[in-house]
Amino acid sequence: MAQERLLFIMDEYQEQPHLLDPHLELLLTQLLSIARDTNNPPGVIHEAFKYLYYVTKVRGYKIIVRYMPHEVADLEPVLELLTKQDPQDVETWETRYMLLIWLSIVVMIPFDMVKLDSNARLESGDTRRPIMDRILDTAKVYLCVQDKSLDAAAYLVSRFMTRPDVKNKKMAEFIDWALTTLHKANNSPTIMDMSSLCGVLMTVAGLYKHGKRDDIITYAPVIFEKLQACHMENSPNSVLRKYAIKITQRFGLTFLKAKVAAWRYQRGNRSLAENLSQNALSTKTSANLVHEQIEADTDEDYDIPDEMEDIIETLLDGLKDKSTIVRWSAAKGIGRVTGRLPKELADEVVGSVLELFTKQESDAAWHGGCLTLAELGRRGLLLPERLAEVVPVVIRALHYDEKRGNFSIGANVRDAACYVCWAFARAYDPQEMLAYVHQISSALVIVSLFDREVNVRRAASAAFQENVGRQGSFPHGIDILTTVDYFAVGNRNQCYLDLSVFVAKFAEYTQPIIDHLIEVKVSHWDIEMRELTSKALHNLTSLSMEYILSKGIPSLLPECTGIDLNLRHGSILCVSEMVAACAICDSSRKLLDILGSEGIEGLRQLVPKLTSTKLFRGLGGELMRKASCHFISRLSESHIPFQGQDIIGIWQELLNDCLLHVQTDVQQAAKDALPAFTSEFYNTGDKNAQATIIEKYLQQLDCNVETTRMGYSLALGSLPAFMLYGKLDLVLQGLMKCMVPGEKTKQWAGARRDAVRAISSVCQTVGLDAKDDGKGCLNVNSALQVYDCYLKALTDYTLDSRGDVGAWIREASMNALKELTSLVIAYDASILTPTLVETIFSSLVQQACEKIDRTRAIAAEVFIALLYHQPEVPHIPHHTQLCSAFPKSDAEKINWLVPKVTFPMFTKLLSLEKYRYSVLLGLTVAVGGLTESLVKHSGYSLINYLNAQSSEALQVFLKTVVEIFRDHLKVDRVIVPMLNMVNQLLTKGIFFSLSEEESRYFSTEIVTLSKHEIARSKNPQKVMAAADVFCELLQFQGDTKKKSLIQLMIFLCHPYPRVRKSTADKLYEALMTYSDPEEDENMEDILGKLSETKWDDNVSVVRPIRNELCHLLNITPPVVKAKKN
Repeated sequence: MAQERLLFIMDEYQEQPHLLDPHLELLLTQLLSIARDTNNPPGVIHEAFKYLYYVTKVRGYKIIVRYMPHEVADLEPVLELLTKQDPQDVETWETRYMLLIWLSIVVMIPFDMVKLDSNARLESGDTRRPIMDRILDTAKVYLCVQDKSLDAAAYLVSRFMTRPDVKNKKMAEFIDWALTTLHKANNSPTIMDMSSLCGVLMTVAGLYKHGKRDDIITYAPVIFEKLQACHMENSPNSVLRKYAIKITQRFGLTFLKAKVAAWRYQRGNRSLAENLSQNALSTKTSANLVHEQIEADTDEDYDIPDEMEDIIETLLDGLKDKSTIVRWSAAKGIGRVTGRLPKELADEVVGSVLELFTKQESDAAWHGGCLTLAELGRRGLLLPERLAEVVPVVIRALHYDEKRGNFSIGANVRDAACYVCWAFARAYDPQEMLAYVHQISSALVIVSLFDREVNVRRAASAAFQENVGRQGSFPHGIDILTTVDYFAVGNRNQCYLDLSVFVAKFAEYTQPIIDHLIEVKVSHWDIEMRELTSKALHNLTSLSMEYILSKGIPSLLPECTGIDLNLRHGSILCVSEMVAACAICDSSRKLLDILGSEGIEGLRQLVPKLTSTKLFRGLGGELMRKASCHFISRLSESHIPFQGQDIIGIWQELLNDCLLHVQTDVQQAAKDALPAFTSEFYNTGDKNAQATIIEKYLQQLDCNVETTRMGYSLALGSLPAFMLYGKLDLVLQGLMKCMVPGEKTKQWAGARRDAVRAISSVCQTVGLDAKDDGKGCLNVNSALQVYDCYLKALTDYTLDSRGDVGAWIREASMNALKELTSLVIAYDASILTPTLVETIFSSLVQQACEKIDRTRAIAAEVFIALLYHQPEVPHIPHHTQLCSAFPKSDAEKINWLVPKVTFPMFTKLLSLEKYRYSVLLGLTVAVGGLTESLVKHSGYSLINYLNAQSSEALQVFLKTVVEIFRDHLKVDRVIVPMLNMVNQLLTKGIFFSLSEEESRYFSTEIVTLSKHEIARSKNPQKVMAAADVFCELLQFQGDTKKKSLIQLMIFLCHPYPRVRKSTADKLYEALMTYSDPEEDENMEDILGKLSETKWDDNVSVVRPIRNELCHLLNITPPVVKAKKN
């Protein structure tokens, strides 16, 4: 518990670990005092070091080590404790890690190690080895382990070897050991050897980081030669490749003298306030400053060893590595090494880095190149004269996106390019960047708005903010960054639809934003991105309509029938949206005047071209169909002048074809296009054309293909009111007929669900008028028919391989009930009779108590909506009690998906007569279900309710249970959960408070109904559930107990072995619970036979044993009935 509490507290400091600093000394003092106390058990000491590790993990070992005690007196105890540890113990690795870290500071005491050696002899008589040797030997052991201790051991050795006394005596020996280990491990691919290799490389890298140049330069050529011979760049282990690169860069820094290059670019002014002021420009240009520095540096002598060429080549190859950690290490290495080179050689390095940005190179090379450019710029090693070459490369990297199958690569490249822009903002004077401001600002804004990945958008936003602050010359920088900030760009939809419009209002960004969308994003590999692009262009059209008309539509219209699927799909969507936006923006003119005859003709020929080239078939056909439906919808809304032309028939044929498609999203697209299409081209008074469409759609409702029924049901539901006039009754009857399950269609839940949705849409479209003849509006009779249809749909429990697909129909019906009831109340509430309202609310509460979370939530929401509907729904049974049980203020806040919340509230309705049956029917399915959380919460709610009831209320409850049982005999959906629920109630002893007569009634009814239910049943789950009930009924005496025992004896010879075994186990437990061995002298024998018999043996083997049990229980053994001929 304490460990979990500490972990929780430490996790709170992960973001800002420096806040721990004021408390570190106290924490470490307390923990180390426990660890130092030799009287404490080893487990306590390990626990102290484990807690110490948790603190170290958050704050970092480099900070923690400063607070550790490092007196001379600490050396021997720490080393002794470390040597006692088992390097292979996986439970105590934190102890070893912290001891090695502690030892790394203790060994730096300013005394010669020889003075600390003791001449005292050990118990064996041998002289104690020198402490220097003991430390190194112990560290070498931990350089070969496979846990975190390896990192600490490498740090310890790299620090320890820098001591003057250790360096003189042990450096050469250690280097020889390291090279030997390196050679052996490289030739053996075992896990242990890989750990040894990693430990050696980490140690050498640390040694060349902490050691003095004069002490370690002697060994560098030899180690570098051995390292190259190992060919670490081919290792599959990225950690090994990383440390190989790290060592290589350390060698480069060792070969070159430490010096600050005089030729490097130095930005003189880094004040944000001054950059934003009018006097930000320096009186002396940076170029002149750099020139003077180079002049002063010409006489300096650079000694460049021959190895440097190989080192730089290795680092450049490291930039192409497939692992990010290797590329990052190589980039930092190039930055550090370049800073010690003369200007000419450094410029060659920059040129080599720029050669990585070609189409032939991988995304890894681009990423490594970006990291390197950022490092060079940050260190002032990328001179301003190179910016003319670098900036275009960075702009290309900001948009790098390469498709690979069904995904793309390049997000890391774009992120790194944002880092380059961020680094340049801090590195260069504003006047140096002035020529590139427009390119960089536009590119960063575009990436922050339109990149697919949220981390890249945020990186671009941060880079833009840094440039605004440091450079002070980005157009409208403050206005943009206050809106397009880190949090705002986190929502992609908001970026495309809202923020893009805000930024495009500034003239400097309008055209670049539109160009990027048209040239890049319209062909993006992600469908969602293409859809968002089209919506963004719709919103941007009003800001630059002339540019959209001159470039946008003309450039994309030919691509609508091109070869590239992504570009073709995106172009159709974008053209549709831009045409619709133009029609809205210039509503005073006709579309023909806006687009011109050439543009109109291009739009007219689009669908015929797609049809003739068979682009609606094969790969991408679904995309083309959806895009074309959207195209038809948007052009219809734009009032395109195609009335009376042949193209209308082509469009109608395409929509009809899409309604037949097996993909539901294609059907949905056609359904969404129909209202606008029919309103524009069929609202001409031509009744024959309208009738033809209706008749065709009604005929398809009788089709023998489920998806066809689904599509045409949706189509009928989407038609406008003028299309339905005079045909309303036919449409409603056709859809209602579609909802009646037949022999072949009983599994077609999708078709019935869409029929319900279609009826609801039709009702909302035509409205209600009690005095209407039914031609144009719903009247009383049709409204009642629709109600009856919905209520029947609430009893649909169709099952297939996907589960309870009938839930789709029930959910659609509940939503439709709410909409129809709102419509009826608004026009004529007298239609809602008391019986109808009672049926509606009873059905809703039943669904609100069943097993599917989504269905329960919809039922509860509809129930609450109707309960508090304004105007008020009349004749609600127990209205006052319902409002009390479901207060409006609470009901609006409740998450009805949570069973812990829902069941306690609806269980209260068991006390209301009108809802008792429905609530209990729903609860039966939930309490007796299979889902653990559902059974737990529903059962808990029911038990709590029953425990608080009087015996009279329990009697009423039991009668309802029996009634439901009797009404649903042979309905496995209800009966199996019912048996499980009855078993739970009996187990909990709910009925102990009942009188003997009441108990006898209930138990007798349950036995009778259960026997009837399991007769000839081949469902093992049902039989085992019944066996559980019969076992619990043994707590009752008399006839009930005898009948239950007879049934259990029958189950002991059931054809299914698992039924026999389960029955025996349950019967054993029941007899132990409900029988008194002292009163029944045969009980010991009975229990023995039940427990010792292997009941899953053949029936012929177990039947004699079963018959013996019958005699012991004083009941007649069951006899197998002879089969009738």
